[in-house]
Amino acid sequence: MMAERVLRSGQGGYGRRMAAAQSSLWRLDGLLLVAVVGLCVIGTLLVWSSTRTWAPGSTGLVKKHMLNLGIGLVLCAMTTAIDHRAMRAYAPLVYLVSLVGLGLVISPLGATINGSHSWILLGGGFAVQPSEFAKLGLLLILAMLLAQPAEGSDRPRLFDVVLALSVAALTLGMVMLQPDLGTALVLAVITAAALVIGGVRKRWIALLSLVAATAVFLVFRLQLLEPYQIARFTAFLDPGVDPRGVGYNSTQSLIAIGSGQVFGKGWLHGGQTTGRFVPEQHTDFVFTVAGEEFGFLGSVAIVALLGVVLLRGLRIARQCDDRFGSLAAGMIVCWFAFQTFVNIGMTIGIMPITGLPLPFVSYGGTATFANLMAVGLLQSIRIREQTYN
Repeated sequence: MMAERVLRSGQGGYGRRMAAAQSSLWRLDGLLLVAVVGLCVIGTLLVWSSTRTWAPGSTGLVKKHMLNLGIGLVLCAMTTAIDHRAMRAYAPLVYLVSLVGLGLVISPLGATINGSHSWILLGGGFAVQPSEFAKLGLLLILAMLLAQPAEGSDRPRLFDVVLALSVAALTLGMVMLQPDLGTALVLAVITAAALVIGGVRKRWIALLSLVAATAVFLVFRLQLLEPYQIARFTAFLDPGVDPRGVGYNSTQSLIAIGSGQVFGKGWLHGGQTTGRFVPEQHTDFVFTVAGEEFGFLGSVAIVALLGVVLLRGLRIARQCDDRFGSLAAGMIVCWFAFQTFVNIGMTIGIMPITGLPLPFVSYGGTATFANLMAVGLLQSIRIREQTYN
């Protein structure tokens, strides 16, 4: 009899765990998941088209990209399985690990790729970019610091705001030492989003905006930017200044996108893509492949899927009553929105060229992992918030 009761108890516990798992699956944001998977599939097609004529072994890079996506989806599932409220306790540890990674880049272990000393080589053709994980580390620590309001108020305490600005400044400073201006801008946007969403007083935000504007002015005034970064701004202000030099990327990008017209030339039939007229067309300039081969309609479809990701993220942030979860979701949305705007904007000539990939579409390893882990965090917030309610 005792054995039978134990067996039934074990079966009941297993059944409850299975029921809980199935219930969690039903609470996933299906539209968000479909949009992300759709973008990953489109990105794989574009990476294959832009690398098939020159990548080692013809399929070398696309296979590596698919492997990265597989790892990223596993990381996404693992992040989804973790209660986002438990992540609050581990935020300082994640932040410290991200700082260690940035420190290793600055050390002799760091490597330079495409003019940016932002990488650590792992061997076998693999490399990791710690600054991508630093986005998640900074996001979590800012959400933790600003989630606790002052007593008798719905705003964060002054001490927490100062501490949040300090940790953000430390991360930004280490990224700028690489230098990686694009990632630094994303980190700055994440910090600004945390302050606004966290309810920091408007006069403090106005003062910080003035300080930031003054810092930007001094950077240009004192010529603290690298020569290639100044050249990118020059090409943005006047693309025709040197069409064979600093303005080459912008000029060729516009030609590639414009040649696709409404319906595109067809997948694998892009002349600009096959001829490799646009540099880094599988990473930073992957949107030019979509413009040439899928045309205006295909490009709009990619923008629409990215829009779905942003809107579902906003919905998760708005419906979350937990301040930590709401802050984290809001910062993720601002991160994706800014990076999408800058990446697409630089290919159509409305933004200066920066080394920011298009989320879920561009070829990448560490960036793909960080993006999909952020999606997993969004899903975790949605699942647990519904359970909590």
